[in-house]
Amino acid sequence: MRVAIVAESFLPNMNGVVNSVLRVCEHLTAHGHEAMIFAPDTPRGMPAAPREIDGVPVHLVPSLMVPKVSSLPVGVPHRSLYRAMADFAPDVVHLASPFVIGAVGAHAARRLDIPTVAVFQTDVAGFAASYGIGIGTRAAWSWTRRLHAACDRTLAPSTVSVKALQDHGVPRVFRWGRGVDAERFHPDRRDQDLRAQWSPNGVPIVGFVGRLAPEKHVERLAVLSGRRDRQLVIVGGGPERARLEKLMPDAVFTGELGGLELARAYASMDVFVHPGEHETFCQAVQEAQASGIPVIGPDAGGPKDLIANFRTGYLLDVPTFSQRLPDAVDTLVDSTVGTEFGAAARRGVAGKTWPSICDQLLGHYDAVLGRAGSLGVRRSA
Repeated sequence: MRVAIVAESFLPNMNGVVNSVLRVCEHLTAHGHEAMIFAPDTPRGMPAAPREIDGVPVHLVPSLMVPKVSSLPVGVPHRSLYRAMADFAPDVVHLASPFVIGAVGAHAARRLDIPTVAVFQTDVAGFAASYGIGIGTRAAWSWTRRLHAACDRTLAPSTVSVKALQDHGVPRVFRWGRGVDAERFHPDRRDQDLRAQWSPNGVPIVGFVGRLAPEKHVERLAVLSGRRDRQLVIVGGGPERARLEKLMPDAVFTGELGGLELARAYASMDVFVHPGEHETFCQAVQEAQASGIPVIGPDAGGPKDLIANFRTGYLLDVPTFSQRLPDAVDTLVDSTVGTEFGAAARRGVAGKTWPSICDQLLGHYDAVLGRAGSLGVRRSA
């Protein structure tokens, strides 16, 4: 099978979209399939985007930086994508978090009469609201509906996102989750030297991992700042870092981490907190759980599926998240509850491997290949 993957964002940026694209490519090549990635280039003056990843060619389209979204280049529609896709002649087109170049990829696939699988990974309406971008919720959903309706199948990562898409008129929606590398993210990665570096006085460590961007609402952790009995650790980079450092001057900011450094960071925390409600999935929650760490998240979006309330962590109502957070953290670090929740979290992700998740994806590819032309999606030659 030949698969064209059109990614709305890509390396050198790292986020949930990029991570899943890389894992899918690994699985495809490991099983004898061919893949090609179509993604935004980085603007001049920024670290270069790769033109090949582990033997998978990457076709780059021009990009630009959008005001208020200062750390993520946005791909610009370009006719070279159509030509490159036609030359590659894929059997199926995978649209990863489609919005701008994803829409171009969908149009190219229709012209080439190639079936499409669109993977919904970004809450565009929530994202725009968090950044103060002048696009209304209705307009964002209108574009999302139009784009996904033109595809043969849409995959969403959580029950919340499936329902949201269906409620807004998107047809043919199926749930497809995400895997986690439970060997890399493991309780045995706990590093006492790192813990001593972060927390010289030995107080419990409360951590966050992710982009420091408005939609993550990391500022909600500020209620834990200034306490001598807790140490905040913020892992990640992004446009909000300077503001957050001023807001939480006693927190440890590590910058972006990857590989085993990231795995050690997760496992060396006592509690993991993800405060943002706009996640369609939230891979960081799964990585913390695989590391044996109890998790606190919002009772909204992807975390609702991932956190078993009062069994692997706590789900807090979004309007009162900051007010309830200190008590939730205290319960997890001042008793055996945190240890029990962390062990249960680890057990809960045991079967969520990337190979099993990607096998499900191949099933979706097979489905659209077998039903192409019979789903009521208009195609033009």
